[in-house]
Amino acid sequence: MRRISYLFFSAFMALAGACGKKPDAAARLDTFPIKTASARVLDLEETIVLVGSVKAKDEAILFSRVPGKLKENLLKEGDSVRKGQAVSLVERDEVGVRFEPAPVPSTLSGTVARIYLDRGENVTPQTAVALVVDQSEVIARAEVPERYAARSAAGQGVRVKVEAYPDRVFTGRVSRVSPVVDPATRSTLIEARLDNPSGKLRSGMFGELTLITGSRSGVVAVPKDALTDGSGPAVFVVENGKALRREVELGLQGDRFLEIRKGVKPGEKVVVFGLYGLKDGSPVEVLADLSDKEESSAP
Repeated sequence: MRRISYLFFSAFMALAGACGKKPDAAARLDTFPIKTASARVLDLEETIVLVGSVKAKDEAILFSRVPGKLKENLLKEGDSVRKGQAVSLVERDEVGVRFEPAPVPSTLSGTVARIYLDRGENVTPQTAVALVVDQSEVIARAEVPERYAARSAAGQGVRVKVEAYPDRVFTGRVSRVSPVVDPATRSTLIEARLDNPSGKLRSGMFGELTLITGSRSGVVAVPKDALTDGSGPAVFVVENGKALRREVELGLQGDRFLEIRKGVKPGEKVVVFGLYGLKDGSPVEVLADLSDKEESSAP
């Protein structure tokens, strides 16, 4: 009899224990696993990345003033040249008449970029003899898609990277924005001037242009992954184990971070992973809070 009572008591306790665990298991099923990040104060930039090309500030193709044959090239490609200095000599080709060789002077100071003719080749006033460039300053050109045209303006900062120097960034400012949109490409041409005292940037190079359309210092920002879809921009802030939906007012949008003008304070935790199905007031379990390294401050 005692054995039967003992078995009955053991079964009762096991059942009671099982019943006691059900609410915890159900609570876990209703809890959303998430990852969070802190709202932070950052210096933020809003940028557009474009593909463009580099051109010398000034370029001049030199022509002979007289017809004849090329007598001599006085300079070679890569040589420096002054405005008015002869680059080549042309010998007039008239039977029975003797002339002094006619110089082909440079029309600007810079560098001889190309020599087009060899000695003895025929020359006319329409024949290109040489190309001279002034690369002390260069112009970076790019096409801005129509949807971003209103965000580009003269004076904006530009960063340029070229394949020849992948670890170097060249800086300049927009000097010209075309007032029209090309109907064929649906884009607007912009030009930026960059100082080039070392001559590393060369006419004809392709480059990646980062156009800085806006910048602010000391703004409250959250990772872009925190933004939710819906009737308006919002994020989920974690408080006391629950996710609370907050409508926010957005400002600048960087590569990875968003400026929050209203709705979130520095230091508050926002959900950046696990947003699917999340509702205002949903209980959450924080799997990880992204470290400063993962949140890299680079906008």
